[in-house]
Amino acid sequence: MAPPAARPDRQKITCSQVKVSRVTKSTVYLVGAGPGDPDLLTVKARRLLESAEVVVYDRLVSPEIIALIPPGTARIDVGKQPGHHPVPQEEINSVLVALAQRNRRVVRLKGGDPFVFGRGSEEAAALAAHGLRFEVVPGITSASACAAAIGVPLTHRGLATGVRYVTGHCCAEGDIDLDWHGLADPQTTLVVYMAKAQISRIVERLLAQGLSPATPAAAVCNGTTVRQQHVIATLADIAEAAETAAFGGPVLFLIGRVVALADVLAEPAAMPMRAERA
Repeated sequence: MAPPAARPDRQKITCSQVKVSRVTKSTVYLVGAGPGDPDLLTVKARRLLESAEVVVYDRLVSPEIIALIPPGTARIDVGKQPGHHPVPQEEINSVLVALAQRNRRVVRLKGGDPFVFGRGSEEAAALAAHGLRFEVVPGITSASACAAAIGVPLTHRGLATGVRYVTGHCCAEGDIDLDWHGLADPQTTLVVYMAKAQISRIVERLLAQGLSPATPAAAVCNGTTVRQQHVIATLADIAEAAETAAFGGPVLFLIGRVVALADVLAEPAAMPMRAERA
């Protein structure tokens, strides 16, 4: 007996090859891939990856997690680089809609958590507008994962009573439009996502609002993976320390008194490079 023909939906496809057909009852799973360590994937995320027909993934999904996609599963890379978006968000939305309308088992794989600076809500809204079903599968967000990886708790009694998450990515052009007065709170841990190009500006704004230059700060690159790098310094010195480190991946920026606990809570293998004033 002749072997069965290869299934067309198992071939590698590109965004331009996806065509819209009838509306079906398929579900698009907006899956958080976590910070990068495959051991930090949820059980549900791993199961969905193993059963997907198509995986649409971002730049921030680590190579180790991409390697878990079974051979033969169609993959669509829609990754964005800072200042370079080869696949605009509107086109990504259209791809997800088209795949769902073709009744594919779709996993939309996003770094961290889909609803924490991941534009997952925009994609969910696009699917909902076409009457298509979706399900959000949360992932461990970089703030908690990267902080834990270097021995920093986001809150600690007597040091931080709250946490603020902000993004530095939208600030690549012009001034940074954030509530700097509110962010310069010594009782709060400040976490800045996608901060690699913005650390100097962030430091300037916080110092201008009265946050002490001695406030501990950390910059973490490729957190939780074998490529992890990080530096710890004072707020006054962290920009120079990060520049000297020449990070080659996404950077998370942590500011607050809790960062000082890394001296006590970090595992020996995770001890950071430190910046000291001469």
